[in-house]
Amino acid sequence: MDYKKTLNLPSTKFAMKANLPQREPQLLKEWKEKKIYQKLREQSKNRKSFILHDGPPYANGHLHMGHAINKILKDIIVRSRQMAGFNAPYVPGWDCHGLPIEHNVDKKLGKKKKEMTDVQVRRECRSYAAKFVEIQKKEFQRFGVMGEWDNPYLTMNYPYEARITKECGEFALAGDMFLGKKPIYWCCNCQTALAEAEIEYHDHTSPSIYVKFPVKDDLSDILPDVMEDIFIVIWTTTPWTIPGNLGVCLHPDFVYVAVKTENQGVLIIAKDLVDQVMGTLGFENYIVLKEISSRDLENKKCRHPIYDRDSLIIIGDHVTLEAGTGCVHTAPGHGTDDHIAGKKYGLECYSPVEDNGVFSKDVEYFAGEFIFKANISINEKLDSLNLLLKNENMSHSYPHCWRCKKPVIYRATPQWFISMDKMGLRQKTLDEINNVQWIPTWGRERIYSMIENRPDWCLSRQRSWGVPIPVFHCKDCKEVYVTRESVDKIHALFTEHSSDIWFDKDAKFLMPEGAKCEKCSSTEFTKDHNILDVWFDSGVSHAAVLDERQGLSRPADMYLEGSDQHRGWFHSSLLTGVGRTGKAPYKAVLTHGFVVDEHGKKMSKSVGNVVAPDSVINQYGADVLRLWAASADYKGDISISNNIIKQLSDAYRRIRNTCRFMLGNFSDFDLATDLRSLKDMSGLDRFILHRLHHVVNRALISYE
Repeated sequence: MDYKKTLNLPSTKFAMKANLPQREPQLLKEWKEKKIYQKLREQSKNRKSFILHDGPPYANGHLHMGHAINKILKDIIVRSRQMAGFNAPYVPGWDCHGLPIEHNVDKKLGKKKKEMTDVQVRRECRSYAAKFVEIQKKEFQRFGVMGEWDNPYLTMNYPYEARITKECGEFALAGDMFLGKKPIYWCCNCQTALAEAEIEYHDHTSPSIYVKFPVKDDLSDILPDVMEDIFIVIWTTTPWTIPGNLGVCLHPDFVYVAVKTENQGVLIIAKDLVDQVMGTLGFENYIVLKEISSRDLENKKCRHPIYDRDSLIIIGDHVTLEAGTGCVHTAPGHGTDDHIAGKKYGLECYSPVEDNGVFSKDVEYFAGEFIFKANISINEKLDSLNLLLKNENMSHSYPHCWRCKKPVIYRATPQWFISMDKMGLRQKTLDEINNVQWIPTWGRERIYSMIENRPDWCLSRQRSWGVPIPVFHCKDCKEVYVTRESVDKIHALFTEHSSDIWFDKDAKFLMPEGAKCEKCSSTEFTKDHNILDVWFDSGVSHAAVLDERQGLSRPADMYLEGSDQHRGWFHSSLLTGVGRTGKAPYKAVLTHGFVVDEHGKKMSKSVGNVVAPDSVINQYGADVLRLWAASADYKGDISISNNIIKQLSDAYRRIRNTCRFMLGNFSDFDLATDLRSLKDMSGLDRFILHRLHHVVNRALISYE
């Protein structure tokens, strides 16, 4: 007798083996053919909406695990909100302008680029970005992410570019935007200005030097008995900025002293740093002659240590006692604090450095030398003049360009800025931060501190592939021309033709009919030759996407990105949102950490600890990758390794086989005849329902 047939065993067609790498593409194809996403939109169009606005990844290169955690977390939230009774559309987007794309196109074109027009080069950039949008689009969909993949938003779409220029034009009309010369981050390799969000800090070795500035004015009223030469001593790690020196800054509240040395004259330094500085300089025999108030030295003149010009002694609150001498070498064209302090004393914003980082031809002794290489020449010159007290190398954290990874400099050039304070943008933004839910809560403190301390936003970039700043300049008097009519006309032209038309046509074609300079009545104009910071491009997506698309609206319910976006997209979106509407563009901001290996180390090809999304999908399936994203504590850095994925694959198998066992038990369950009412259930059944209720509750609370 076949006893197997007499056993009531679970029975189901639900396979034990998932076979995900083969089955998932078929499922995705089926969902697309059945237009599941479109049907969801139609069915839920009258429901309350939940909008998670997608921060645009950059259209360059293949996707990595950072993309995977980001997009899968978004998909989990969007799907759960949809299932909770909301209408939750998801519009993916891409950031398409910027230097990395332009660099790659430059490499591809080579010498051919010299024969091409700006518009032809821009078309190559557009084509390059479009290619990677398609590549990344397929990779994102393979993650199982559902959304409007047939109609994403791209910052290079004509209407999007038009809205970028409109938002920029509105800032100009409102008075927030201005053209000014002040020190900004400058990359000599990329030859463009950089924003705060485009700066990374890495260790860098610099010369650490102590330099004597000879006091030129008579100090006999302050130091009546001193017969020796008197010097103010500065300390700097950027000798290349010495040619740009115009002053020496002291703190208004510090006490300074005149210190007599054996061979180096009388040195003026901060009283609290005497022992430290003398020890560093190797002076054992010295005498403190007298204490001096910084106010008594204010507006006295020193002689520049190299050139025949004055260095003015000024007062500034930025001077500290943490390092150096308490006397700060001041080059107004090479530092924000130097610029602010120098401006009060009428010091010029002098920056004798060219775009490529070499000294200008009028810089005696060092003309044409690259600034970092010139450190050696400058120190040798100072030493030959007996004004260099000490020179040694020191390693310290230094700003680098996020693209080329080279050290950057502070350099004053004419740039476009959005003022943080002229129209009260800083305070309005700080107030709005408190109306946003920050997840985790530390996100609030982080962005609040950034906005509170940030300088004016440098908007302009000196490249080709981007959206032009939509202003004109009078040929005769150089006055800036921007009006309601000019902003509206450019918006219409860009909507129809893309921003390429700015590079293709002359100013007269682009300007309103009858345009005239208000200052000198000239009718001759030139176009501005700067493009916008790409953070402005993505930052105005709340206007170009949420405000423009049917079914979307601002503020979004949520923005969700990595923790680096407090200084990136969260930041630029907040400033443009508050600046243009008075409100934050989001109700909540969720931040996740970075993906690291199982030991907490950053992933690197050279180290060999990179786990690529496609390798996981090809071996285990996207569902295992999604299980990794769902199981991770996103608030901190998220670990992944082949070992972690293997463990999750085993967990996935257990979940699947539990489901299979449960389905098998229901194979002969007939709802019509076998379903019982609650009162007819056994105590055990009611207990199981009670447990199920708690499981469901816990799950729903977790999704919330």
